[in-house]
Amino acid sequence: MTADAPRTLVLLRHAKADWPEVPDHERPLADRGRQDAAAVGRRLVQDGVTADLVLCSTATRTRETWKLAVHELPHRPRTVYEERLYDATLGDLLALVGETSDEVGSLLLVGHNPGIHALADAMAGTADGDTMTRMNRGFPTAAFAVLTFSGSWKRAEHGVGRLASFWVPHEK
Repeated sequence: MTADAPRTLVLLRHAKADWPEVPDHERPLADRGRQDAAAVGRRLVQDGVTADLVLCSTATRTRETWKLAVHELPHRPRTVYEERLYDATLGDLLALVGETSDEVGSLLLVGHNPGIHALADAMAGTADGDTMTRMNRGFPTAAFAVLTFSGSWKRAEHGVGRLASFWVPHEK
């Protein structure tokens, strides 16, 4: 794949987590989160969204989200559990995306707010229909945004992408 090829970046916020007496990093999914995580996988398939590489936070709730979502996919993409996604800032996320090999055409990040929402908002220069308005209302648990742009992953920066879709479970 060339450095000028089209790229797809999928940003997935973990599903709803429970609040047991454990450190934040170890919080598991709540019952609703488990249901929503599987729904994410089904929706990715329905929308034809694929990933060549998945970078997933090491937090329990993100790993559980991805495990349930990927179970619904016809093809299991290569997954790397990345500690830097936990508590990542916008700058951290841009740096991670920029490190991606240009052999990767589509990248999916499974992470946390506020970073995931900040990255989607920062990269989205344009959007289809009311997609940007919907995303600007918030980026709830188990929501995902699909952004597209052309060029190297190193080119991922403010305003270069098009927000192609935004999905929220239970949205009317």
